[in-house]
Amino acid sequence: MYKVILNNDDFTPMDFVIQVLKKYFSFDEEQATQIMLDVHFHRKGICGVYTVEVAETKAAKVNIYAREHEYPLLCTIEEV
Repeated sequence: MYKVILNNDDFTPMDFVIQVLKKYFSFDEEQATQIMLDVHFHRKGICGVYTVEVAETKAAKVNIYAREHEYPLLCTIEEV
């Protein structure tokens, strides 16, 4: 199993991070805000734990979406 992790940067707005968490991980506003705060204050936040295929797909979709909106937000995976 693999953790999907959002990594902090100094340019991506907090509201965009919340939007990503809601769009790609189906979090509600409160959950997304809490994870965004983890990313902001702890430099990373865990979005969930998935099979390698699902984790890779989610990370890739988030990274593509961020680039399309010209943000450097980086989503990575890490084995549990």
